[in-house]
Amino acid sequence: MEVLRSIWNFLQNQVLGMKWLDSVTEKILNICGLDTTGRIGGSLHFFIYDTIKILLLLCVLILIISYIQSYFPPERTKKYWETSVVYGLI
Repeated sequence: MEVLRSIWNFLQNQVLGMKWLDSVTEKILNICGLDTTGRIGGSLHFFIYDTIKILLLLCVLILIISYIQSYFPPERTKKYWETSVVYGLI
């Protein structure tokens, strides 16, 4: 049970919480000589972290939607909506 809890905590914190991205951007900015606790370093850290996070989540969302849409061809969807009772409501 403890193994499952540690796996869940890892997934929750590192993968879904994107703590890995936070630490990577902080390390890169520290290597470049910027202090991430200051104004400039903190602002740059926030901008880079959020830009990468938004692009990554957007790509995952597009991938999932494309995968789902591949199972519903337009002809089948059109046929469903034409024969559906709610067709007149749309």
